[in-house]
Amino acid sequence: FFCFFSDTDEYRPPVWKSYLYQLQQEAPHPRRITCTREVENRPKYYGREFHGMISREEADQLLSVAEGSYLIRESQRQPGTYTLALRFGSQTRNFRLYYDGKHFVGEKRFESIHDLVTDGLITLYIETKAAEYISKMTINPIYEHIGYTTLNREPAHKKHMPTLRDEHDGKESTGEDEVAEKRLTSLVRRATLKENEHVPKYEKVHNFKVHTFRGPHWCEYCANFMWGLIAQGVKCADCGLNVHKQCSKMVPNDCKPDLKHVKKVYSCDLTTLVKAHFTKRPMVVDMCIREIESRGLNSEGLYRVSGFSDLIEDVKMAFDRDGEKADISVNMYEDINIITGALKLYFRDLPIPLITYDAYPKFIESASKCNTFFVCFSFFSPFCAGLFYLFYSLTLHEKENLMSAENLGIVFGPTLMRAPELDAMAALNDIRYQRLVVEMLIKNEDILF
Repeated sequence: FFCFFSDTDEYRPPVWKSYLYQLQQEAPHPRRITCTREVENRPKYYGREFHGMISREEADQLLSVAEGSYLIRESQRQPGTYTLALRFGSQTRNFRLYYDGKHFVGEKRFESIHDLVTDGLITLYIETKAAEYISKMTINPIYEHIGYTTLNREPAHKKHMPTLRDEHDGKESTGEDEVAEKRLTSLVRRATLKENEHVPKYEKVHNFKVHTFRGPHWCEYCANFMWGLIAQGVKCADCGLNVHKQCSKMVPNDCKPDLKHVKKVYSCDLTTLVKAHFTKRPMVVDMCIREIESRGLNSEGLYRVSGFSDLIEDVKMAFDRDGEKADISVNMYEDINIITGALKLYFRDLPIPLITYDAYPKFIESASKCNTFFVCFSFFSPFCAGLFYLFYSLTLHEKENLMSAENLGIVFGPTLMRAPELDAMAALNDIRYQRLVVEMLIKNEDILF
């Protein structure tokens, strides 16, 4: 029971066992038992399969005509609740039936009762005929023999991006230039030089969502058929991996986001964005800080003064729409506060803050007790390089822009840290500690980063 995919250059092992697909084809077909009398108070979303308030015994007798027969009845014990009675395996099975715009007895939603019954009969038949087979699917998937990582191999690495040159590159250097070079005044240059040559491999969990597949489909973990009419399995919204729901619990945290699945930049999980673009930091951070640096860091109140909110939203939409091709140059946005506002908005919109929810209580506790919180550094997300990249940019030109570490802590505390709980009062009390945490991180960036 294998489906083979041949290739002229190389032999490919089987990746679809059609046994379960054949069982689906053999499943009983729905057969509606029509009520021949008029039923009062019949819900408008049920048809002639509704028989009103009849007993289980009456329903069982009506359904005894054939496998797959079904009807709907109102409960005698709990009026106003409805039951789907279905004939399968020579016995009547009763399921509590619900409606919220669609019909359902479990997690799956259906447009019609007929589709619900069809899907139910397929599931019952397969789980009855192949119970042992299904139980072994996730325990001993075919991919364990042919290599799950081979079929889901990492895409070829992009070539390492060359370091951006400073404004002085290409000119005859002076002693003053050499001093400036040693200080590594370029933010991008410094961050790049301090990072490892290779792109870090962050662990990324799959973002599985229930999905309806069109036509026969198979699980990319166990290589078995995904049965049913709708919601046959789950699909990773970031990389497109398709698996059974039960198999999704076994898949390793090896999601490799694909740009064709990642539809936005803002409000996107940090790990997803970095892996999708195959970069060391989110390109929003790189592009905004490059733009800010290129215009000079002497603007008074940099990061504190707000830009026009509608233009900041415009920058956000440009990144979501155009990605790395977004135009945030001075020709498009003359006010530098628009760019700083867009950068702050990016960090505010992260689903998980840069200083993660796991790290948050450790930092707040240490700050509230005036203890050193350098020990909390291990609780950072894998993007401490991105954190360093931002903090280093904030410490430059403090005398000119009048933005001290304390002021920057006030601005960025609530932006980079968010309380995991929803208690408004607790979050309000934490604001002063958020400021202190960010202030101390900025003051000690040379030690930490």
